[in-house]
Amino acid sequence: MNNKYLSFVIPVYNEEATIKPLFERILDVINLIEIDSYEIIFVDDGSSDRSWIEINELIKKYPHKIKGIKLRRNFGKSSALSAGFKKSRGNIIFTLDADLQDDPTEIPKFLEKLESGHDLVCGWRKNRNDPLSKTLPSKLFNRVTSILTEVKLHDFNCGFKAYKKEVLDCIKVYGELHRYIPVLAHSLGFKITEVPVQHHRRKQGKSKYGLERYTRGFIDLLTVLATTHYLHKPGHLFGSLGLFFGVIGMTSLGYLTILWFMEVRPIGTRPLFLFGILCIILSVQLISLGILAELITKNVDNNYVDKQICEVVEIPEKNG
Repeated sequence: MNNKYLSFVIPVYNEEATIKPLFERILDVINLIEIDSYEIIFVDDGSSDRSWIEINELIKKYPHKIKGIKLRRNFGKSSALSAGFKKSRGNIIFTLDADLQDDPTEIPKFLEKLESGHDLVCGWRKNRNDPLSKTLPSKLFNRVTSILTEVKLHDFNCGFKAYKKEVLDCIKVYGELHRYIPVLAHSLGFKITEVPVQHHRRKQGKSKYGLERYTRGFIDLLTVLATTHYLHKPGHLFGSLGLFFGVIGMTSLGYLTILWFMEVRPIGTRPLFLFGILCIILSVQLISLGILAELITKNVDNNYVDKQICEVVEIPEKNG
């Protein structure tokens, strides 16, 4: 990559004590590497402390290198990142947390991976300095996500990432989807990888995330699976579920039919009879929904492809 314009997008939520030290550490690294230009974008996600004041003081001191975005309330990390991405001008975009647990000295590692041909590089907190109450659920979450999405990463939750601009141009981030950007990028054909990064223990402030984020994360995982694996073939999703419930319903009713022929009666008053009928009805509804979804998909598929394919390389025809 000949031209290196780095944009750093940093979501901030009640991190007044770490904003200036983080900027200084990023600046120390930038002075040691060869780049054309850089910008640092702090996105205040509705902080209730002095975070916005700290950001403004840095902007006054470095008006051409630092930008500040203030959201009216706490919308969440995905919204903060999305706001920062829209304002970024660099062809390489870094994201990292504002709590000083991510170490800016790792930035050259990410740049090396991008230069080797990758489009997105994810940090892997191999030796994570967090309490067990955070690391154990995170390991389970990462393992399940890796298996279901078939994206071989160890740490989907790490906020330290580097992107080529074109990756983010093709992805819309909302809800809790920031942790699934690698999955979305992989589904669009971008090359992703990871690098082990140093992870420091939090010294100031407190974590803004609890166990509830994993609940929201798993719900968003279902959304990601539906939009990446079944977007162009919804009939496979609804049809598979319909067949599953249909088999359960037919098996239940078949068992009761055998009992009826064996004169073990009555069967109409058994809960299993009602359960089997409900499964058959649900099966018919799901399969019908899958057929309707396929018909709708066929009508909008061409328009969707035009929007999602961000770059088409054509081989020029030879004259003569």
